[in-house]
Amino acid sequence: MTEERYVIDASALLAMLGREPGADVVAMALSVSIVSTVNWAEVLQKAHAHGVDVVGLEDDLGSLGVEFAPFGTGEAAIAADLWLRLGQSLALADRACLATAAARGLKALTADREWTTLELGVPVQMIR
Repeated sequence: MTEERYVIDASALLAMLGREPGADVVAMALSVSIVSTVNWAEVLQKAHAHGVDVVGLEDDLGSLGVEFAPFGTGEAAIAADLWLRLGQSLALADRACLATAAARGLKALTADREWTTLELGVPVQMIR
């Protein structure tokens, strides 16, 4: 049986790092997950804004199996299409996560409830 793989949104990764509800769901998915470099930038930005030391965090996540995926032109085109279809309802980092999931045929893992109300064209799993 093939294990399901995920693209983790910044909201889900931040929930795990902050030990918020749903952190256990994210922790269990790490070994089969991808994080877009755009979402990684958002995680780092928010961590720095809250004074959190992130030295070694990328290596720690990598050792747990997390793959960091570059945001390429294919993902950019999908993210732009999401903006055209949905307007400004999603931030660029949200669209980057969804585009990365769409490009790889994977499910997005998020804490963002708004995603369940939109026609995204990508399977989404909530962490809480």
